[in-house]
Amino acid sequence: MATRRARGPGAHHEQRRNEIADAVLAIVADRGLAAVSLTEVAAQAGISPGRVQHYFPAKRQLIEAAFERGNELSSVRIRQKTGSALDAADPRLVLTTVLTELIPYDATTEAHMRVRQSFHALGLAEESIAARLRILYAGLHRRLADLIRKDQRAGRVAAEVDASGTALSLVALAEGLAAYVLTGVAPSAVARDRLLGEITALYTRTTDQA
Repeated sequence: MATRRARGPGAHHEQRRNEIADAVLAIVADRGLAAVSLTEVAAQAGISPGRVQHYFPAKRQLIEAAFERGNELSSVRIRQKTGSALDAADPRLVLTTVLTELIPYDATTEAHMRVRQSFHALGLAEESIAARLRILYAGLHRRLADLIRKDQRAGRVAAEVDASGTALSLVALAEGLAAYVLTGVAPSAVARDRLLGEITALYTRTTDQA
């Protein structure tokens, strides 16, 4: 029964949406966000502009779909690097992998972060998008704070560290550095090293205080 459902119209609809979102990401990686349009996405996906418009009537919706698809693909990369059972993986490894995934390091992650930051810009003007972002970040901050608390209980992070505040600060640092990479202010390697330095400092405070 699961196989029949996977082949049904709902699965085809989701597959087509993913193909279109992948086309948006490919265009952004190759030519930048300004090149995204119904006709360009249709050509990239190998379908008609009318078919693209059927799924996504406006460019904003294309960006939204690419944002969601980019996050999905990022989650796949994180699981590949840390192991599929994230709950069983080393908390510091998961924390580091999630945060460094926010720093563009190749064409794929650069496209994802360009779309991500464009979606953020939409959130400044549209409350519905801002509300979605608040939910997304609340979940991200909570998951990272839980990782820090795990290592606090294990004695690898100082007990007095504010896990929630630290998680928020690390995400903000990563995405601020990502903006620097995307605008050419700082190279990707420099941004990554700066972020890794903050994570290292989090884990060496217990040693300094011992």
